[in-house]
Formats: sequence, structure tokens, C-alpha cells
Amino acid sequence: MKYYVNQQAPRSGQGTKEYPFKSIQEAANLAKPGDEVLVYPGVYRENVNPVNGGTADARITYTSVEKEAAIITGAESVKTWEQYDGNVWVARISNGFFGDFNPYIERVYGDWFVQTMVAHLGDVFLNDKSLYEVLSLEKVLKPEVYEESWDPEFTVYTWYTEQDETADETIIYANFQGLNPNEENVEISVRKNCFYPVEEGRGYITVSGFTICKAAVQWAPPTALQEGMIGPHWSKGWIIEDCDIYEAKCSGISLGKYYQPENDNKWSKWKYKDGTQTERDAILQAQREGWTKERIGSHIIRRNNIHDCGQTGIVGHLGCVFSIIEDNHIHHINNKKNLDGAEIGGIKLHAAIDAQIRRNHIHHCTRGLWLDWQVQGTRVSQNLFHDNSIPRVVDAEALKSSAAISMGEDVFIEVSHGPSLLDNNIFLTDRAVKIAGQGVAMVHNIVAGGLLAVGKGTNNGAKTLMSPRYTPYHVPHQTEVAGFMTFLHGDDRFYNNIFIQQDLRPEMVEIMNYLKEMNDDWDDNNLEAGTFPFSSYPTFEEWDKEFEGYCGMGSAPSDRYYNPLPVWTGGNIFMNGAKPSAKEVNYAENTTDKVSISVVEKADGWYLETNLYDVLPELKTGVISTETLGMAFEPEQKFENPDGSPIVFDTDYFDNRHSLVPLAGPFINKVVALEKLANK
Repeated sequence: MKYYVNQQAPRSGQGTKEYPFKSIQEAANLAKPGDEVLVYPGVYRENVNPVNGGTADARITYTSVEKEAAIITGAESVKTWEQYDGNVWVARISNGFFGDFNPYIERVYGDWFVQTMVAHLGDVFLNDKSLYEVLSLEKVLKPEVYEESWDPEFTVYTWYTEQDETADETIIYANFQGLNPNEENVEISVRKNCFYPVEEGRGYITVSGFTICKAAVQWAPPTALQEGMIGPHWSKGWIIEDCDIYEAKCSGISLGKYYQPENDNKWSKWKYKDGTQTERDAILQAQREGWTKERIGSHIIRRNNIHDCGQTGIVGHLGCVFSIIEDNHIHHINNKKNLDGAEIGGIKLHAAIDAQIRRNHIHHCTRGLWLDWQVQGTRVSQNLFHDNSIPRVVDAEALKSSAAISMGEDVFIEVSHGPSLLDNNIFLTDRAVKIAGQGVAMVHNIVAGGLLAVGKGTNNGAKTLMSPRYTPYHVPHQTEVAGFMTFLHGDDRFYNNIFIQQDLRPEMVEIMNYLKEMNDDWDDNNLEAGTFPFSSYPTFEEWDKEFEGYCGMGSAPSDRYYNPLPVWTGGNIFMNGAKPSAKEVNYAENTTDKVSISVVEKADGWYLETNLYDVLPELKTGVISTETLGMAFEPEQKFENPDGSPIVFDTDYFDNRHSLVPLAGPFINKVVALEKLANK
């Protein structure tokens, strides 16, 4: 059955094409497996709660008839501003308007959020762009430029809120810098979600072609209910496609965890047990309560434009398993820098078991892709990453005391045992790939930045005592936990990559040198490109020799079980002074020619600008496959497809087929390399 929705209808009808509903929720109350909801252009100020889910054979589909013209928003328009003083205006809103959720009383809160910061869940929007909350009326009257923001000029557009308890009103003061808010599009966020089931288990729903924006959604750590403006809420088989998703207070899309009362931000509420342990507790509780491949995950997120969210574009813990995230444009996440802590990135996933992250364009995020805990069977392929960094400001001193200094790379793989596969990607940020774990394979990438945290980042930060983090690994291609282990490091593979040393920003060098002097155990802050951080790691032959003549209990004491694991290399090329590992095999260097490489935005898309393929040295490489890569040590799982079939890396970034002697990097030749990398 088809239901029709048209917000511009004179009155709500029966959901037919001639007499459509006025709200999407009216259709969502009725839609059952196999039904389709068609939504006409308009602004839908509602939080859609799908009452029913579909089935694998009969999905429920919600479609915007005209792409992005049906707008589901968590905001309401305000046209009752009164001039207070100069550029500052004031609005008074009855608290009854907010019902049982007032985002100008509720604050951003949760585990791994920097609790020294104060931020309300609400926002004020001027022409679709959120203003900056400040902590006093004085800072609205006399705003100061906030240098940590990626857009410091806009930070003088400020707002402040307080409660008038006598009148039971929310008061909002805002500095519109000379604009009249009653003549502009000024809105305030009032709802926490835009399209999110209240109940769990509403699976097999497709949401296609909508604009989804401006919700007051809460911080989403892995130890709490992870909400987004849109998300499946602990179910299976959703498709979110062709949507424009922006201005979530915290997260745009959530594929994440359900509500566990026993483990709801427990670290923040009961500080005696470390957050790392409460995270392990949450995982095992979910295991007991039905976290299985048959019930959870297998979502598809594709062709969306996700941008300008405060915490993440996509977040997911446990519920992201077996999902596909493809062909999305994810950009300008956490650029305001009004929220700080962990759990921030263009994409932030925990337990991305068998997740496939491919053909996405991720840029201008505080961190591009953060894969944390239980990265097993995860493949990151054919993605374009660039400008995922701390703010590009000149004043390095202003950033040294900021939490921003612990952020900023294209990909961060943390405390995971693998297998994690990164192939045919372009990494152009000066902090390219952070590997605080083991079991990673990098094949046919361009890496124009440093490999970071090699041998670091897996302890838990105790001052004088040992505090190793041990994390789960799983039965291959399942959610069942097979064991827990700390980290030996290594067990990594680097084949047929091109490493390029870029010119470094002076302020980044200053900040990284400053951090290196601190000698912390979380990050080595390396900006130098190449595999050289693995120079001290054993080859397989060296590691294997430790076990010669070993006969188990009673043998001579040895560190054989606690030494770093071996590292494999082959077919890598090093440019501009990028440095190979001391044990690199079958590699080539060009130490003479200067390589430039960057991406440029043109009218129809993004292109690579480089002379790399004019000066690339010749090197005979081999075709890499699952057989070449072997298996990740701890889970004893091969680098293979989610269905267990082998992978042969015989195609490039554009799916062109390599010759029998493939070119290193993600392109089969120079001509292909200069084709359009990503659409507008």
C-alpha cells in the first residue's frame, strides 16, 4: 500500500494521493511491511517514530518525492525577537512549548565528554547555521573570536540562555551582528531526534532522499544509549540513502547501542570503575541480551551528504556490525570545536565487525574515521581522505592546552586485534593513519602523512602502575566473543603502497614537537611518512626463530610470548624523503624529484593534482591476496570478505583491473589517477 504525505495540503486526509496526510507521523503510525510512504516537498517539524518495522522480504520505505525537498527538522521558527542592546536580541519562550524535553535546560553530558565544558543541547540557527553558545550575557554583548573554531570569523555570532523561573520561561539572547532576526530564517532546536523509533527492533526500513537537520541530540558514547537525528535504534537492515543530514548537536546518524540502565554513562555517574571496564561490561551484557548477527546490524548507509554535526556524522557501537557505509560525502564535523572529548569523528564506530566502509569522501573533520575496539573483518577501501586535522590556525600556542591536540588524522584504529584492512585509499592529511593496536593490513594506498602511535596508545593512562587495555576479539564473522587480550603490537602488513612526505605546516610541527616533549603513552605525534616506525619489529623469520626447539612448560625462560609480533612489507615506494623500515623488502625510493600532491575542488567534483606519476620509480610488484596477507594473530582470522571468501587485490580506486604486475598505489596508471575522484 502507498501512503501520501503533503505538508502543504489544506488539511490532513486519509493518506491517499488526492487526500494526503499532513504529517509523516500519521503514515508512520499505519505503515506495515511492504508499504511505501511518499512525502512531498515541505518543512516537516516533527520527530518521526516508525511504529512498525518491515521484513527482509517486505521493507517499509519512506521516500522524499523530490530529492532533499522534504525537510524533517528538529527546529522551530522564532519570529518574536525583541531588540535588547545593539546587535543583541532577546526571545522569551514559554517552557510549556517544550513539553517534557527542554534542550535549553538539558546539557550535553556523558562518558568521555570533557566535563569541564558547558553546553546545552539546544542551538540557535541563523539561515541554517548554528551560532556559538557562550556562558554569560556579557559574552553575547561583547563577543570574542574563538580561535579553535575552523570558522573563527563566525564565532562572534553568539547566544546565551537562562531560565526565568517566576514566568516559567526560557530566555535566549543572541548576537546577530547587525541582522534583524525577525527578517531572517532564525530557528531554535526543540526536538532530540528527527526520524528515530521509540521502540527497539523496528527493522528493514528505508529512508530515502530527505533533508534531516537541527536536532538537539545527546552525546553518544559507547556506554550509553547512542541516539542520532536518524537511526535504527537497535534493529536490523535499515537503508538510509540520498539524504542531506546536517546540524545535529552531537551525531547525525546513529547505528549504535541500545539503552542499558546498568551501564548508562556509568563512568560519569559512578567513577570508581574505569570507563574501559564499564565498556567491557556493556559488551558482555549485550552479548547476553541478544546481540547477534540475526537480530542486529547489516545496515546500509549510502550516497548521503553528512556535514556540520557537533560530535560525529555517523556513530555506532555494537549496532553497526555487518553494515555497509558507501559513497557518502562526510565533511566539516566538529568544526565549531564547542564540544570536546573522545568519540568525535566523521565516522566513529566501536565493534565494526565485518563493516565495509568504501568510496566515501571524508574531509575537514576533526578526525576522519575512528575505528575503536573490536575492529575485526573491517575493510576501508577506495575512500578519499584529506584535511582531517586540528584547526588550521597560525597560533600554535592557542592550541597547546586544548583537547584538540589529541585529535586529527584520516584514520584511527584503536585497541583492536584485526584483521583490519585498508586498501586503495588516498590519505592526504599530515597525520594519516594512527595504529594503536595490531592486525592491520595496508595495501595499494597513497599515504601522504605519518603513521602514528606505533607501539603506543593501548594502555589506559595510569600514572605509575601498569594499566594495559584488553579488548575482545570474536568468532570470525560473528558477534560471539572468542576471547580478550592486551596488545603485543605489530602483526601488520604493508604492501604496494606509495608513501609521500608532504611539506609540513609550521604550526603543526610546533605543536607535535611540543607534544613529543611530554612523552605521553597515547601518541608519538609522528608527522614523518613511511614505514620506518616499524624498523625494530621482527620479520616473521626472526619472530619464528624464538620458538625453535621450544617444547612448552619447562623450557628455558623467554619473552617469546610477549615480544612484538612480526611485520610484513613488500612493493612499497617512498617519495620526498619518506622513510622505509630498516627491514623493508622489495621497495623503491626517489630521493631526487620533488612530488606535489593535493586535491582541488572544481565545478563538477574533486580531482587529484600531482606530478607523482611523472617521477614514480619502477618497481616490480606482485598481486596481493588473502593468501599473501595470512591471518591476524589473535582472532586467527584471515583478511577476507565477510562471507569468508578470499580477496584478490586486482582492481584499483576506480575498479579498473590491474595488470599481472600492478602499479603501487591506488591507480592503475597516470591517466586514471587524474580522473575525478569524487562528485560534488
